[in-house]
Amino acid sequence: MSSIRSYFYAKPSQTTLKTNTAVEIKSAPPSPPPERTKGYPNYYKINYRLQETWSGDSFFGNFDYYIQPDPTQGFVTYVNEGIAKAKNLTYSNANTAVIRVDDTTALTRAGGRDSIRLVSKKAYNGGLFLFDVAHVPYGCGTWPAIWMTSISNWPTQGEIDIMETVNQGGPNQMTLHTSSGCSMGGQRNQTGTTLTTDCYVRSDSNGSCAVMGSATSAGQAFNGVGGGVYALEWRSEGIRMWFFERSNIPANIGSPDPSSWPAASADFPNTNCDIGSHFNDLHIITNIALCGVWAGAADVYNGQDHCPSSCVNYVTANASAFEQAYFTYNSFKIFAAS
Repeated sequence: MSSIRSYFYAKPSQTTLKTNTAVEIKSAPPSPPPERTKGYPNYYKINYRLQETWSGDSFFGNFDYYIQPDPTQGFVTYVNEGIAKAKNLTYSNANTAVIRVDDTTALTRAGGRDSIRLVSKKAYNGGLFLFDVAHVPYGCGTWPAIWMTSISNWPTQGEIDIMETVNQGGPNQMTLHTSSGCSMGGQRNQTGTTLTTDCYVRSDSNGSCAVMGSATSAGQAFNGVGGGVYALEWRSEGIRMWFFERSNIPANIGSPDPSSWPAASADFPNTNCDIGSHFNDLHIITNIALCGVWAGAADVYNGQDHCPSSCVNYVTANASAFEQAYFTYNSFKIFAAS
């Protein structure tokens, strides 16, 4: 098993979520796009307008708390809003919002350590998404993520992993998971390192097409540069993702123009993947899992990341080891084509 996760997401029951409303965000202006050449799409300029800002004390109102068993077989208990607030696992002020792992409770082997998994109340069908993050979790046993997927029809409606890493927090992995018929073997314009190219969840490519980001795109190195912005552009021509360190955020981020930005960290063009049929009605999810089939796999946990003991034993016995296992979000911003 490589560092790329190779499991299938269990689909959460819709009864655990208050809404399942899909928000149609057009991914192209009314005029037809220029013709493609040589199979690679033309990511022509789209004028984006701000639709939603989730930040500070209003942040959590955009989510439901997922409280079902962890579908990645993690040693974690996702708690509801009441428990989260009582244990200070979610809190906010005027400028930031935080989710974190319980770093105080002495555990037995039953159940796992308390943590948070948030699922957006709305679903989306394209657009530009900016995730401004000040601190990401890291540490042995952790599996933090910011991602998008369907809550009712996975993998047919697709999955987009924007930020994901495990344990000590190596470079970010940006990944797509789909039904059959989506691959990324052709031309791409990106700065990240391609890891796998078949996005089909049951392929031999660990069920994903994945790209590894820069050294500062996750973990302690991310926090050391003051965090930054993860950007996702999802449109019919393709899906692109960027990571901008705090000191290198584009000057036009307030009125964003991805066509003026440097090459994406990860480029998933529509050359061999019909984006519109493989990705629709996706919810934004952010969570901190513990152990599970990626972070807790022995060849990853002990081998690649050199973590002690077994993952479950370590998480059980070392509450204070999770002092850095938290996200601090400045804002999530969602833009639509005008």
